[in-house]
Amino acid sequence: MKVLLSHLTKRFPNINKKIKTEVTAVSDFDIEIPDGKLIGLLGPSGCGKSTLLNLISGLEQPSEGKVFFGDEDVTELPPEKRGIGLVFQNYALYPHLTALQNIMFPLENLKGDSKMAKEDIKAKAIETAKLVQIEDYLDRKPSELSGGQQQRVAIARALVKTPNVLLLDEPLSNLDARLRLQTREEIKRIQQETGVTTIFVTHDQDEAMSISDYIVVMKAGVFQQMGKPQDVYDDPDKLFVAKFLGVPPVNVFKGRVQGGKLILGDDAVLNVSGLDDRDVYVGIRPEGYLVEEDGLLHCGLNAVEVQGRDTSIIATHPAADEKSFRAIVIAEYAPDPKADHVNLNIKPNKVYLFDTDTEERLRCELFR
Repeated sequence: MKVLLSHLTKRFPNINKKIKTEVTAVSDFDIEIPDGKLIGLLGPSGCGKSTLLNLISGLEQPSEGKVFFGDEDVTELPPEKRGIGLVFQNYALYPHLTALQNIMFPLENLKGDSKMAKEDIKAKAIETAKLVQIEDYLDRKPSELSGGQQQRVAIARALVKTPNVLLLDEPLSNLDARLRLQTREEIKRIQQETGVTTIFVTHDQDEAMSISDYIVVMKAGVFQQMGKPQDVYDDPDKLFVAKFLGVPPVNVFKGRVQGGKLILGDDAVLNVSGLDDRDVYVGIRPEGYLVEEDGLLHCGLNAVEVQGRDTSIIATHPAADEKSFRAIVIAEYAPDPKADHVNLNIKPNKVYLFDTDTEERLRCELFR
């Protein structure tokens, strides 16, 4: 089922009662989430991701705007009538119930025409437990399960009602690194097998990029960009998106376009077409450099770090936004670590120009 968020805004009273101005947690959010896809809702801590999820689930009511599931306006519906499954960060399992009883619990509370017989409830719970591969632990209580097993029980409990939309609020943050990797792969497998529209909240870009069909990037409650993970990485619309996605992060320089050239400091590094003379922010991905004797970007060399197949170069340049920046190159082309300078050429497809006031992407052609 597709989810449409129409100009969704949520404001809260200021915790300082002396300040009458409200705090806007989500501002004019207007997106359509496709049916049957896994969406990574991504942004730094405190950007409004969980609030947005609560608005979708019905745990919070919007100050403005509407929420649609398919063509149905569900803005005024309580959570239990929206057909959602919700998995919290802390699992929220009932400690006195077994894993099976936790999974059965939502079905036991169905009423009216939806009410199910006890044997059907148990059969459905066991079937769902098999889907998340927890069937061998159904007689254990949460305290007898590992963090990853508890997370699977929580997911099974959310899926057992066959929800129209599955909502996951930072479900992996309490797991260690190995379990995070395993569990996110399981979430992707489960989503593909069920085909349920899934919205996955995380501040971990690696999680979002690795399992999502689409990512939605937020900043301070405001929508930034939506698209397939690789497309957003390769073609960011805003400086914030370029800086937020990528490890190591994008390198930012203060530059200018002058006479059809992109100039960083005193170095004319690329040709530019379709953009008038102006100052710009320049984002260059770490993998966007080539070590060449005739390289046009003249840099100081701080260090060379061997990483197996690749080599990381720690360099300096007067136009760089930070004291140093990192370039990733193929090991065989690494510079002499004893040198005090290195010349780099830049791959045009790894360079993005942004307006210095709005930080919006400036669309133009870059070439060597």
